[in-house]
Amino acid sequence: MAERFAEEKKAALAHFEKLLDEQLARAERIKGVKEFTDYEKLDKIIIGVCGGDGIGPYISAVSRDVLEYMLKEEIAAGKIELRNIDGLTIENRAAVGKAIPDDVMEELKACHVILKGPTTTPRQGDPWPNIESANVAMRKELDLFANMRPVKIPALGIDWTFFRENTEGGYAVGSKGIKVNDELAMDFVVTTTEGTERIAKLAFEYAKNNGYDRVDIVTKANVIKTTDGKFLNICKEIAKDYPDIAVDDWYIDIMTAKLVDEKRRRDFKVMILPNLYGDILTDEAAEIQGGVGTAGSANIGKRYAMFEAIHGSAPRMVNEGRAAYADPCSMLRATVMLLRHIGKIEKAEKLDKALDICMFEEAKVKITGRPDGATSAEFAEYLKSKI
Repeated sequence: MAERFAEEKKAALAHFEKLLDEQLARAERIKGVKEFTDYEKLDKIIIGVCGGDGIGPYISAVSRDVLEYMLKEEIAAGKIELRNIDGLTIENRAAVGKAIPDDVMEELKACHVILKGPTTTPRQGDPWPNIESANVAMRKELDLFANMRPVKIPALGIDWTFFRENTEGGYAVGSKGIKVNDELAMDFVVTTTEGTERIAKLAFEYAKNNGYDRVDIVTKANVIKTTDGKFLNICKEIAKDYPDIAVDDWYIDIMTAKLVDEKRRRDFKVMILPNLYGDILTDEAAEIQGGVGTAGSANIGKRYAMFEAIHGSAPRMVNEGRAAYADPCSMLRATVMLLRHIGKIEKAEKLDKALDICMFEEAKVKITGRPDGATSAEFAEYLKSKI
């Protein structure tokens, strides 16, 4: 038994050493990119549209339609180009055994911003190989370090913006844990100085530039002391550069409860979170807003940016023949964020207001996800009439 354990330990240490080398190299690499893309200086902004899987092609087609409608002058003048990228399907990814096929990754890198439908990530028992999430792979390869998710419900006094660190934490090597033996398996959490500083600076800059006077940091630093503790301490250090912004820190478990506390939740404005906690908390926040189908998401890096719905590919809807009735509002909210990101602020505000009218204020065309409601294409026509 001692001999077998020694071999298992040796294999586990070799695996960990490889992961350590990869993360040390990544930590050095991300220090090299200093400046964000200035879209005003580009001759042409290229927007890649990826349909993805399941309901993805249906709802992304709606967003493309709306973009073509709102940006028709810029497209006609050659200032903006919309490109379809069709290869980001589970079938293509499974065929090559990669989260993103190489040719598709090259297409993505040829764009400045990407509008992406949901993609399927294989689970235990699925008929697909165990490949990494396309989202995780894209965030790593394009270094989309900030996942920004706004949730606004004026009637409830809710105005939240979450800055979820996207490339580290519990997801950094999520598919590369170690199964030491039948009795023991281990995964890893990654926190780097550069990775934390840049998400913290982005969140504080956003708060300053948008008139928010409070930022909350969410961790579990009382238990996950090394990595979460580092994240918390760096965020607090960055906060010193913003003396006009109040700062507080919360543990993820109590913050999860406070978001449904009607007295306390109005206080929160901008929140910074490591990857896993941000994933959980933003889904809870979206549910309060009306469900994950109502929320969009921005994935921001210094060179690239990607905008998407926060929900999955809904294979059940496809199997039941209901894909055409999928709610496109999550993708449309992401489209608002895309327009704002590339500097089309006025158009972003028009689309955002039109969505409020069509979803909440007037709501004459209702999406139910079933034939008793409108199709996503019918909703798009209603929306365009209100822009």
